[in-house]
Amino acid sequence: MQQIFNFMYKNSNRLLFLLLLGISLSLTIQSHSFHRSKIISSANFLSGGVYERVNNLNEYLNLKTQNEALALENAKLKSLLFSKKDTTAVKKLDSLKGVKPDDIVVSKVIHNSYNVYENYLTLNSGEKDGIKPDMGVINDLGIVGIIENTSPKYSTVISILNKRTQINAKIKKSNHFGSLNWNGKSTGFVQLTDLPRLALIKIGDTIVTGGQSVIFPENINIGTIAKIYRDKQTNFYTLDIKLFNDMTNLGHVYIIKRKDREEIINLEKRKKDE
Repeated sequence: MQQIFNFMYKNSNRLLFLLLLGISLSLTIQSHSFHRSKIISSANFLSGGVYERVNNLNEYLNLKTQNEALALENAKLKSLLFSKKDTTAVKKLDSLKGVKPDDIVVSKVIHNSYNVYENYLTLNSGEKDGIKPDMGVINDLGIVGIIENTSPKYSTVISILNKRTQINAKIKKSNHFGSLNWNGKSTGFVQLTDLPRLALIKIGDTIVTGGQSVIFPENINIGTIAKIYRDKQTNFYTLDIKLFNDMTNLGHVYIIKRKDREEIINLEKRKKDE
């Protein structure tokens, strides 16, 4: 202990300089958006590399399990191939309304948090792949989240299991819409709020993305109604939505480039300014 005090005493000027330097850098980053964006981009690049290496190691350790899963999948595909009675059709991503095949980027989740109030994912696709903030992320089961920050090779995603998330969603059969968010309680459920009491709903109805979203195409699956809450003081419902996705087990995802997004936003902004 005495040696530590002696070291701090002998190097007090240097330690004071480093402390003041750290404080000044922190204040600069917080007060200047340019510096803050550069720091976030650099952090994404560094953490993305670490997450990718950790993910590769986990995949190597789980090769046996993955091989067994692939064997089962191959057996199922072969049975479908040779069964003339099977008419199962998988919806192709290039059939999404308003989205061309070239505007869909296949990416991989290399880090996924789901046990805090503001959860994020990290993907191994970034600016070099044409990824930009506010692009929608989905998989074959439904929505996953929204791109927030990017670096050359990686990007971070605001998960739908994030209390800051607000997504336009609707009842598939009636087109009544509300705001999709998360109350932070369960990884398997999100909430649909501000749904008008005039809407005819029942347990089990399917919820999809709404037509008012400039991030997601319309009619992307989200989940089904599990519980219905009626607010006696307002004219709105709050619904518990059971997600189609298992947000704790995500692999490959699809990033959607909405090229008409800027046009829609600029048009609506011009209307407000009139």
